[in-house]
Amino acid sequence: MHKKSVAELSRELESGKISSVELTREFLDRIKAEDGQYNSFITVTEDLAMADAKAADEQRAAGNAGVWTGIPFAHKDIFCTNGVATTAGSKMLANFVPPYDATVVANFRAAGAVCLGKTNMDEFAMGSSTESSFFGPVTNPWGLNKDEKRVPGGSSGGSAAAIAARLVPAATATDTGGSIRQPAALCGVTGLKPTYGRVSRYGMIAFASSLDQGGTMARTAEDNALMLNVMAGFDPKDSTSANRTVPDYTATLNQPLKGLRVGLPKEYFSDQLNPAMEQQVRNAVKEYEKLGATVKEVSLPHAELAIAAYYVIAPAEASANLSRFDGVRYGYRCDKPQDLNDLYTRTRAEGFGNEVKRRILVGTYALSAGYFDAYYLKAQKVRRLIQQDFIDAFKEVDVLMSPVSPSPAFVQGEKTSDPVTMYLEDIFTIAVNLAGVPAMSVPAGFVDGLPVGLQIIGNYFEEARLLNAAHQFQQVTDWHQKLPQ
Repeated sequence: MHKKSVAELSRELESGKISSVELTREFLDRIKAEDGQYNSFITVTEDLAMADAKAADEQRAAGNAGVWTGIPFAHKDIFCTNGVATTAGSKMLANFVPPYDATVVANFRAAGAVCLGKTNMDEFAMGSSTESSFFGPVTNPWGLNKDEKRVPGGSSGGSAAAIAARLVPAATATDTGGSIRQPAALCGVTGLKPTYGRVSRYGMIAFASSLDQGGTMARTAEDNALMLNVMAGFDPKDSTSANRTVPDYTATLNQPLKGLRVGLPKEYFSDQLNPAMEQQVRNAVKEYEKLGATVKEVSLPHAELAIAAYYVIAPAEASANLSRFDGVRYGYRCDKPQDLNDLYTRTRAEGFGNEVKRRILVGTYALSAGYFDAYYLKAQKVRRLIQQDFIDAFKEVDVLMSPVSPSPAFVQGEKTSDPVTMYLEDIFTIAVNLAGVPAMSVPAGFVDGLPVGLQIIGNYFEEARLLNAAHQFQQVTDWHQKLPQ
């Protein structure tokens, strides 16, 4: 059963071939047996999961079941879960147990899904490799047969690794600068970052509020559509939530792609891209041509400024958001503070990891008097230019296609000592977050035995088009079905 998709498992439960209790037990046993080598989970909620599975079976017996009733899955440990530890991968929140559910969590609970636990992540979602977690790095299931362990990407590396290892069929994730698409690409799974505002951020621990977006991760595009059906929608508790009608994202999956206009941004096929990676992406684009799509080159002229703008805006917002972690109200507190200043200083010095401290310092500097206009305000102006590039491009094409990552999964520890090199891993994903458009990663081949992702970028609130394009590609390829050794 662990090799089946969410859609397949739902049909198995509907037919009565298996119960949710049996299914949940199988995945819990796999986590117990296998996750020691991946470290993809921070918390496993075995007792709660089994109780929820039993309740789901009773619901199904009573004729009240939906698609998600009794389906096991996991939450990234950035979504608040009532009564269950929510750490954001940080020592600062290692003992934090929220008294409420995030909207995304509440939606899945209402749908009858069974949460197996909380997945590992970069601390406060700051990273591209899931190596900055207080609970230890996550190992990519791909490449384990080599001499050195590989990273799963980040910050949602725990979710991606758990799905790739078939420890869960699906998991929630978040994307601030590529944190769904990059780990999905490096782990050979399918991930979707929706339009900013499409999924509620209420109860999602903030990194950079104007960039953060909850999203989906699973084996197939169809499963991502099923997840988005649960997650998407207006939430009055989130002031940035979009008050728009939510379609059935599975309704258009089987539409033919004849006439689809595909744009290839020339700036994303540069010298920074591994040539073998580029070849796999171009091979994927050829499959779209066979399916009836037309392809043309387009330009995103300000793409080269995306990294610089992002690493001013995101740290600035992180500096403001993380100021709440001061040892006074909740979270970690240093031992025996001498005075209030000592409490603040030592709590934050001891509670935050190096990458989080680095970004707080950069962000505080960019927001300080005398530098605000030169850095933060200028970065916001550049952001507007990047957004306009996408608006102009979508006047010519329906979707954009590009690489997700410049290279396959790299070796653990290879880039931790060089933050700038690590930041460049997000070079093809960051502009999407600055503009707020939706994008997804679809498995599209292998380089040196490691997965490659194809990035599909869409216009605002056109997630259905992206999912349709990804689903049709997965009907004629089997990259998404490959299992790590």
